[in-house]
Amino acid sequence: MTCLARAPVMTTPRLILASASPARRRLLATVGLTVEVQPSHFDESLVQLNDPPALVQELAFRKAASVARSQTEPALVLGCDSVLAINGEICGKPASPAEAIARWQQMRGQWGELHTGHALIDSASQRRWLACGTTRVRFAEVEDAEIKAYVATGEPLACAGAFALEGKGGLFIAEIQGCHTNVIGLSLPLLRELLLAADYPLLQAWQT
Repeated sequence: MTCLARAPVMTTPRLILASASPARRRLLATVGLTVEVQPSHFDESLVQLNDPPALVQELAFRKAASVARSQTEPALVLGCDSVLAINGEICGKPASPAEAIARWQQMRGQWGELHTGHALIDSASQRRWLACGTTRVRFAEVEDAEIKAYVATGEPLACAGAFALEGKGGLFIAEIQGCHTNVIGLSLPLLRELLLAADYPLLQAWQT
């Protein structure tokens, strides 16, 4: 009797999200990707860049790198970071309710650009893949009363650009040009490109 050797079973590499963002976790779960969550504790104040795409890519890389260095077994580590730019001015998370109100009074009726940096690092080989997704967002002409009520919910204080598209802030977004998941914090089409570049078996991951 001839014995046929079994083909080796490929294992899906561990995929780690270097972020505590519930929105990013939900996006990954929506497309069938199982990830380990290991938030990075990198100090963002250490990076000072005025160019929004360069800033978010560097921050995403630093976050992914800090988690990749701590791995004792091979893994792909995904880091992300987002900022909103209005007329070229970077707008991070508002530091206070008063700042969030002032920010929204500036943003209403305006176009902004939401930049999200993506960094994927192979912890074993230290190969890296970086990219930035940019989506244009037009804010509605919201009234002062709406702004104050929205800020009072606390949502804007935890978000880059002082709004969450997938939350209450979605009521105040009049138009989007580009990838909408990029505005939530992770561009799924861009992530697919990075995973393919890293030879991640995306289709096999759906079967595990």
